[in-house]
This record gives sequence, C-alpha cells and structure tokens, in this order.
Amino acid sequence: MSAGTIYGVGLGPGAQDLMSVRADRLVRGAQHVAFFRKAGRKGQARAIVDGMLHPNAVEFPMEYPVTTEIPVSDPRYNTMLSAFYTQCTDYLRALAAGGADVVVLCEGDPFFYGSFMHIYTRLKDVVPVDVVPAITGMSGAWTATGQPITWGDDVLTVLMATLPEHVLADRIAATDALVVMKIGRNLPKLKRALQTAGRLEDAWMVEYAQMPRQRVQRLAEAGEVTPYFSIVLIHGQGRRP
Repeated sequence: MSAGTIYGVGLGPGAQDLMSVRADRLVRGAQHVAFFRKAGRKGQARAIVDGMLHPNAVEFPMEYPVTTEIPVSDPRYNTMLSAFYTQCTDYLRALAAGGADVVVLCEGDPFFYGSFMHIYTRLKDVVPVDVVPAITGMSGAWTATGQPITWGDDVLTVLMATLPEHVLADRIAATDALVVMKIGRNLPKLKRALQTAGRLEDAWMVEYAQMPRQRVQRLAEAGEVTPYFSIVLIHGQGRRP
C-alpha cells in the first residue's frame, strides 16, 4: 500500500472566495481533515470552511495545550508544545502510513508563522507532504485599508508584538512600512513602542481582515483590548512616478 499525503492547505485571510482553486478542491474532497484550535473553541480555520466539507469527512481537532496562559519564556511552554506537536504528528503519520490523504487546514499561508510548520518539519522526511500556499492575513489586512503598503524602494518589516518593547521601537523607527502581528494583550506595549519611534499617528489597526466582522481604524483611536485576529500596519510612502 502506498502512503497517503498530508496536505497543508492555506485558507487565506478568512473568506472562502479568497481561497485558491487548489485549496478549494482539496478541502471539498477531503476524507480526513485536521485543524488547530484553542480548547473549547471551534477554531478559526474550521470556521472558514463551514459548509465546504464532505458530509463523511472525519475531523481531527488539534487542541493547543497552552496559548497565552503562561509566557513563552517559561520553559514549560516549549516543552508542552513540543509534546503536543509530536502527538499530532504521530496521529497524522499513522493515517498517511495507512494510505489515507489528510488535509490540514491552515489560516493564512502555511509557511508564514503558521502552526503547520511544526508538523511539516516533523513529517516531511517520513511521509509525502504537500503545501498549498495562500494569501496571507497581512495582505488581506492592508488591502482592507484601501492603501498600498509599499511604494518604490520602501522596506517592509514584519514584527511580532511579543518582542520586547525596546526591540519593537528600534525596528519600527528603522523601517518604511510595517506589519505587526500577534498583538492581543501586547497592544499597550506596542502603542508605547510606536510612540517612542514617532510613528503612532501613522498606524492603522485591522481586525478580522476579509471576514464579516472586519473593522479598520487608526490605532491611536483604538481601545486597549483587541481581538486575536488583529494586525497593525504602517503604509510606506516611498518613491513613485
């Protein structure tokens, strides 16, 4: 029996009609579907494909043992997540070894800060793995603002708001255009870093980009609480004809 294939399928920023044709075909035809989610939640990736799955598809929710309950600097964080990814990998490998194809649903692009990367590195030399790229969440966000993100020779920097405040401020001050992800409870710190860099008035917040709850506003006017699916942007103002 030949091994099945694990497909890491990028779903794009959150709208079904922004998925690729290949992703749409794989999702609709999948007999085994896996997806990440926080315990007790439906999972954003699973929500994106509502109404698309085959009626007989077998679903495998992969529930994180920890998200924001302990800091990433805590040694337990990596230990718990490593064991979790190994567990998930063992299950998916067994399915593939038995000849089954499995579609792993991935928010945005699988190779851009996605959880699937941890599955991919554990499986790529063991069973066939195929990655389907997608529109990133940040692309969906800057499109929602109605403004180009970069012009001419602009340098674009992508930061995680989990970084130390002084690192954020230095990086923000040194770039033309900016994308900041993983905001959540780091929003006050990010605002301070933007203020230090002299860029707070240039920043925009996009919540739930390309989803029904999409909201676009200047960051300076936003509250101190933001949904998980939020991205902060600064548009470049570089060379143009």
